[in-house]
Amino acid sequence: MNSSKKKTSWKQPRFWLREVLPYIALFVAISFAVDLWRSQDMPSGNVPIQQLSTLDGQEINLAEISQDQPVLAYFWATWCGACKFVTPTVNWLSEDYQVVSVAITSGDTARVKRYLAAHELAFETINDESGTLANAWGIQATPTIVIISDGKIKSITTGISSPPGLLARLWFS
Repeated sequence: MNSSKKKTSWKQPRFWLREVLPYIALFVAISFAVDLWRSQDMPSGNVPIQQLSTLDGQEINLAEISQDQPVLAYFWATWCGACKFVTPTVNWLSEDYQVVSVAITSGDTARVKRYLAAHELAFETINDESGTLANAWGIQATPTIVIISDGKIKSITTGISSPPGLLARLWFS
């Protein structure tokens, strides 16, 4: 028995528009809604804590350094499973963009330095040993990425983020 309907091949644009695009749109909408819900208690507008000290004792002012180019603030932890997927992307972005990371409750400074060295991570890092900084920022999940431009928070995302998604957030900030 031959059916009068032709099956649409995955190679044809119609297949992608009809079958795949709705799922992609649904995924993007759900991701956006989850980000919005998770970031509801986080600060908006001006950066809450601007002056930070890195593992090497260097003082960083997020409002100042975000005047020339957007800053990606990366809140993560050594014990965070999802961070293992996001950290390589953040490290790659640190080659061309300003990245300041905050290691949340990940141990003392020596332990965080060993972790960074073992994983060959090159971005500036602040050790938030007690979680005080994360609490001040309203961070409830790791990883959390905050895009700062002109001293203001422009974008917040939590969980696993793709390289194109993070690049888009940096470009549009």
